[in-house]
Amino acid sequence: MTSTYIKSIKSLRLERGVSQLDMAKSLGISRASYIAIEQGKRELTVSELEKIAKILGVSFEELESGESPNYEKYKQMILAFLRQGAKIPKTKLAKLLYFADFSWFYSHLESMSGMQYRKIQYGPVTDAYFRLIDEMSDNGEISITQTEDGAMLISETRSGAKVQLADITKEEEKLIRDIEKKWKGKKTAEVVDFTHKQLPYLFARDNEIVSYGLFTQEDPDEIY
Repeated sequence: MTSTYIKSIKSLRLERGVSQLDMAKSLGISRASYIAIEQGKRELTVSELEKIAKILGVSFEELESGESPNYEKYKQMILAFLRQGAKIPKTKLAKLLYFADFSWFYSHLESMSGMQYRKIQYGPVTDAYFRLIDEMSDNGEISITQTEDGAMLISETRSGAKVQLADITKEEEKLIRDIEKKWKGKKTAEVVDFTHKQLPYLFARDNEIVSYGLFTQEDPDEIY
C-alpha cells in the first residue's frame, strides 16, 4: 500500500478524538508501531486499512484515496439546503448534496465537501450521511419528523440557524441555492429516478463508489 492515505488517517483520528494508543490497541500493534504508520515509516496491510476505516467511521475507498472529507463543511451544506426550504425529505436531501458535490466538481475538478458517494438503491449517498444527520439531530441543529406515509422530513432548528456557514463560499452558496430552486417541488422519487439515469450511477456496480470523473460528461443545466 502507498502512504497517500496517512494524512487522511491522522486528520480523521484527531477529528474523532481517538488517541494513537487506542488506534494501536484496535489494530493489535504497539503504540510505537502505530506512530511509525503515521510517520510513513511503516506500511499498512489492506486488512489493517479496513480496520482503521471502520474505527474512524469512513469507507475503505475514502482512506485509500488519501483525501480528507470535510465533515464540518458537509454539515454546513446540509444546513445551507435547509435554509432554502422549510422541510426536505431525508432521501431527497441526500440527493441534493450529491448534486452540489458533483456539480462543483464539474466546474472545479474537485468536490465541494471531499466526500465519496456510494451506489445504493435510492441513488448515490455518502457513507457518513446518516451518521451526520443523527449527530446534527442529537446536537439540536436539525429536527426530524415522520409523515403518515413514513417519509422522514428534515428541517433546521433555531439552534441550527445560529450556526455560521463559515466553510461555504458565496459561489458555493449560490450553487446550493440554484440546485434547491431547480428541484423545489419535485418529489423524492423523481429526484432519485433522475440520479439513476446519470453516468456515475449507471457505470458503478451496486455498493461501489461512483465516479466524479464521469459527471463531467453530463449536462450541468439539468442539475441547476
